[in-house]
Amino acid sequence: MAKKTVASLQTGGGKEHTKCIKMIKNEKSGSYTFKEEMVHNDHVKDWFAKN
Repeated sequence: MAKKTVASLQTGGGKEHTKCIKMIKNEKSGSYTFKEEMVHNDHVKDWFAKN
């Protein structure tokens, strides 16, 4: 199923987007969570700065 997703992203303008994953530490428990989002290539630095 992953192959279908990748193939559809490459043919339908998906090359203009990047999957961003950021690790965020919880102050209370000290554990980490991951935030994932598909972001346009022009807005990747902004996404990491605000999140």
